[in-house]
Amino acid sequence: MNWDDIRHFLAVARAGRLSKAAQQLSVNQATVGRRISALESALGSKLFDKSPQGYTLTEAGERLIPVAEQMESATISAFAEMADEEQHFSGTIRLGAPDGVATYLISEGAKSFCERHPNLELQIVASPRTFSLSKREADFTITVSPPNQGRLKVRKISDFHLHLYASKSFIDAHAPIMTTNDIKHLPNVAYIPDLITDKKLDYLPLIDDDIKANITSTSLHVQVNCTLAGAGLCVIPDFIAKRHADLVPILPEQVHFKRSFWLVVHEDYAKLERIKAISDYLTDHVRNHLGALAATK
Repeated sequence: MNWDDIRHFLAVARAGRLSKAAQQLSVNQATVGRRISALESALGSKLFDKSPQGYTLTEAGERLIPVAEQMESATISAFAEMADEEQHFSGTIRLGAPDGVATYLISEGAKSFCERHPNLELQIVASPRTFSLSKREADFTITVSPPNQGRLKVRKISDFHLHLYASKSFIDAHAPIMTTNDIKHLPNVAYIPDLITDKKLDYLPLIDDDIKANITSTSLHVQVNCTLAGAGLCVIPDFIAKRHADLVPILPEQVHFKRSFWLVVHEDYAKLERIKAISDYLTDHVRNHLGALAATK
């Protein structure tokens, strides 16, 4: 089998559409179609069923997936062994991370790393969603909950802490907040409950089941800005809140959460020097930043 055909087959299997696969491979849609047709002819089997919803694997296509992924793993391993130093630090790397981490922790470290390695393109996908490393949606991710299955390398980066915060203007406009019961009678800002991809981020029910949010967003960045505007109370990581002098912790002894960041990379990509280098660098950067914040308390 031709590896280039297999590469296109995997892209379509993972993307579900020729157009999306073509975009990921940086080729045109016709090229992807020709590669799939060539592979089907070589194997004498139909690999996809086409419908208005996209491309779905046939039974033959499903059987080909593990073989194709073994070829992919072998190719990645060979590249890791044979690439010279210049190749190690060139190309594109995609990192998936929650927007708060990407905005407030990763951006500065990414800048300094890419200045050292100008032939690298680092793509930072700042999104609260879960990324599938097996489908190559990202080369590595930072997450709050470590995955417990798959061919993945997982390591803890650092703990971080969160408190309930409000703006000074919000505090001035409302009666003193003395107990968690008072929180139920005030506006709150939080994640959209049915769109939370990680239940460890659903904080309000952990304070009190009766607390409801008046403004919700999938973006922590939006939540922070709403809180700064005086829209309500919000559970915010300390590493973000400490950057805003107008944010004041509310009931810090009663309302306190500890979470952890984890770095996750597919076993195959963990062998690539450029992935290892940037993941190590960003891990150290995040640890140092959070450690310095803890030291100032």
